[in-house]
Amino acid sequence: QPFEVVTQAHLGHPQVRKSAAAVPGVGFEIRASIGVIYGDIGTSPLYVYASTHVLNKTDDAGNFIPALNDDILGVLSLIIYTFTLIPLIKYCFIVLQANDNGNGGTFALYSLICRYAKINLATNQAPEDRVLSTYQLDLPTQNAKRAAKIKEYLERSRFWKNLLLTVALVGTCCVIGDGVLTPSISDVVVEVSVASLVVLFAIQRFGTHKVGNSFAPCICLWFACIALIGIYNIIKFDPSIFKAFNPYYINSFFKRNKRDGWVSLGGVVLAITALSENAGSEAMFADLAHFSVASIQISCTIVAYPCLILAYIGQAAWLMKHQDMVSTTFYSSIPKPVYWPMFVVATAAAVIASQAMILGVFSIVVQSMALGCFPRCKIVHTSPKYEGQIYIPEINWALMVMCIIVTAALQDTAKIGNAYGVTVVAVIFMTTFFVSFIMLMIWQKNLWLTLAFFDFFGAIELVYFSSVMYKIPQYGWIPIAFVTGLISIMYTWYYTRKEAFKYEVNNKLSMNWLLGLGSNLGIARVPGISLIYTELPQGVPGIFGHLISNLPAMHSTLILVCIKNLPMPTVPAEERILLRRVGPPAYRMYRCAVRYGYKDDDGRGAELEDELMSSLEEFLRAEAAGALQLELASNPANEDCRALEDYQAGGSLVTGAHDKGRKTDHDIEIDSRAQRKIEGLQQARQNGVIYILGHTNLRCKSESNFLRKFIIDDYYGFLRRNCRSIIDTFDIPHTNLLQVGMVHYI
Repeated sequence: QPFEVVTQAHLGHPQVRKSAAAVPGVGFEIRASIGVIYGDIGTSPLYVYASTHVLNKTDDAGNFIPALNDDILGVLSLIIYTFTLIPLIKYCFIVLQANDNGNGGTFALYSLICRYAKINLATNQAPEDRVLSTYQLDLPTQNAKRAAKIKEYLERSRFWKNLLLTVALVGTCCVIGDGVLTPSISDVVVEVSVASLVVLFAIQRFGTHKVGNSFAPCICLWFACIALIGIYNIIKFDPSIFKAFNPYYINSFFKRNKRDGWVSLGGVVLAITALSENAGSEAMFADLAHFSVASIQISCTIVAYPCLILAYIGQAAWLMKHQDMVSTTFYSSIPKPVYWPMFVVATAAAVIASQAMILGVFSIVVQSMALGCFPRCKIVHTSPKYEGQIYIPEINWALMVMCIIVTAALQDTAKIGNAYGVTVVAVIFMTTFFVSFIMLMIWQKNLWLTLAFFDFFGAIELVYFSSVMYKIPQYGWIPIAFVTGLISIMYTWYYTRKEAFKYEVNNKLSMNWLLGLGSNLGIARVPGISLIYTELPQGVPGIFGHLISNLPAMHSTLILVCIKNLPMPTVPAEERILLRRVGPPAYRMYRCAVRYGYKDDDGRGAELEDELMSSLEEFLRAEAAGALQLELASNPANEDCRALEDYQAGGSLVTGAHDKGRKTDHDIEIDSRAQRKIEGLQQARQNGVIYILGHTNLRCKSESNFLRKFIIDDYYGFLRRNCRSIIDTFDIPHTNLLQVGMVHYI
């Protein structure tokens, strides 16, 4: 393929994009992160003690059995140490460091591993993508040999490739499933809860920065209130409660209660699922797309952690004198003079609690779409100042409907609490699994240190996971049902798109076939530009052969456009577009790869067209300079040749200091050669730009088995018909659209 690539360059639109990131102040981020991320954290004291089995036992006749004071101390000690070890130490100071250029979540961890090792089964990885400035990883040299061996093993092992993808999919689905339960768990009265949920989801379209600033005062007031009430209860009821910091009480708790103590972990875990999910694991970790690591760490250690610890200690001190009132611990422990004001603040905080999970779900869905694992949805970038703040209408309303159904069906916080936490703990363990890989391969930490991290935290999390599995018959099956449905959607979409891409690769047209058509491609060439969208980053797609076989004419300029969503947060604007020529210059045919990260605002309609045309003009100038350099290559010592190299590096052609600002003959020659082509391109654009898209129906071959036919013909077909098309996603004008219908049997 001698004419496949004449020249190529990373070219970007010189105009600053509207969604360019602005750096917010730390004060703004801390304030907003408290309002957005930590709402759910504060709600955990509402129900943790009431959900703990040992403290809320009944006999065979249904009579309540008051808990022992040592059991109260044991539960408090479990809360303190679990709270400190998992959310604070593990997530705030270890997991948050495993971010993907400031982005968190299961898929962010997965994409980080994918960029280091070629394990991604998705289609959007190519050698030219790996030279992007944001793609490269700065790796230390320590333990590099072991990391390289692990990388090579992963790249060879189909089992580990599929396992890592499966863990990423399951973890993501678990978080989305919990996004249905987190808002529901805040109910007080069903009617009030439903109305509150409608309002909460309706305001999401205003954006993270506005919602966060609106919620921050209420959440800050909430944390101050529960901390002060905790201090009051400690002083009044039992100042000696601080002895629960002695881990002896954990040991004696399990010795005394045995199986009941193990079951009680399912209630204790509710104290950390709020913080782990929203200040450490998926939702808070995914909310790194909205806030910085520093702001989240500061707001957690200075505000959330101490206030919640004081609240739990204060409730335990109150319980030491009121063992028979465990089921109403939170509200009963509030001093009477401030009961009603606190009731209002608690209700508001409970409604706000779901905000972090909603935003976390938005970020996770975007990352999933970038890796080809989720149907296309509309993504609205809600802030022109702060990059990564998004809103997805379809996901928002779907979550609202499911939250209302769960709230109306269960109508009880205790029942929803039983459902909540089953999948959350699974995600916590999956995060430990991914971070361990990152520690070995990317951070290249000591092997024994990595094993200690995995064994220590993994063992704790698996014990908690075994306990919450006890809740499955008691409505714990609800999140599992959600997760199962989501996994089926994501896997079906991923699997079918992968098979479709394989079909495209195997049936692309050869360059010899293209060259055999001649410069007119065997048809009439009319003025204008055709943008032919294809998923193939290399080669001539089958849709092109179908076009010229059925149309008598094609435009004078043809551009094969491949939109690529890479497994990375952002692609710099100057590196976004990659252009190369297809065939000899007389063919006037180009290939264009437009590359986006999962935080980037995809170019749409006229904006993308302007960017393409501007980049193509720069490409033609660089091509003219390259052609002239070849002519001068016979005399590399020539001063003009060296000046030409300076021009290609970004300077202007000058022969000396006294000539600065004056064009040489070679400058003029380059401008003349390029200008003729640029004027031809501009004239072609004035004659019209047509967007050509394939409208492909995927069907199974007749010899395929029943399951494969169901997945591709029925399930994927249903998803494809009900998701957004690429026409809507990229805002392609219908007046300039030509769709080519094809059927692919895969």
